[in-house]
Amino acid sequence: MTGKIPATLAALALTAGLGLAGAPPASAAYCGITWGSTAKTAPAYSSAPITDVRSGRHTCFDRLVIDTRGPVSGYRVAYVNQVARPGSGAPVPLRGGARISVTVLAPIYDTAGRATYSPTNRAELANVAGYSTFRQVALAGSFEGQTTLGLGVRARLPVRVFVLPGPGVGSRVVVDVAHYW
Repeated sequence: MTGKIPATLAALALTAGLGLAGAPPASAAYCGITWGSTAKTAPAYSSAPITDVRSGRHTCFDRLVIDTRGPVSGYRVAYVNQVARPGSGAPVPLRGGARISVTVLAPIYDTAGRATYSPTNRAELANVAGYSTFRQVALAGSFEGQTTLGLGVRARLPVRVFVLPGPGVGSRVVVDVAHYW
């Protein structure tokens, strides 16, 4: 009987240690995040064009930022089975266990039809190597004043979306995806 107690204690210690190394305990909200994973939308269209796409790593989430040359507030962000190219519907291949379609209700060209954002590699808009959640950021396309990006992520995790003013007359659509639930 005495041999079973140390083995049981060792198993409990190992289980507790694995819990600390992986995801946070289920009883506590991760970093206070309460966002959820449902679709996020704001319906306002804008003619202010997109000028850049960039990403960043934070303690509790990975961040995607879409810069524009004027005020933009419209977007649709949702988990999907497959991100599609606007106009054609062709699938956009993405790495990761889940895919997020990020549509900003703004073009990547100005009113004269000149490109305002021309990435060298549409399949790799940002270097997300080493990120906790992001696996790939790709440009699906811009059609009829809407620009769609594909965001490949590790798993279906909480998402939040908001718009920040600036710099100058521009604005930024921000998409945060949590590292854990």
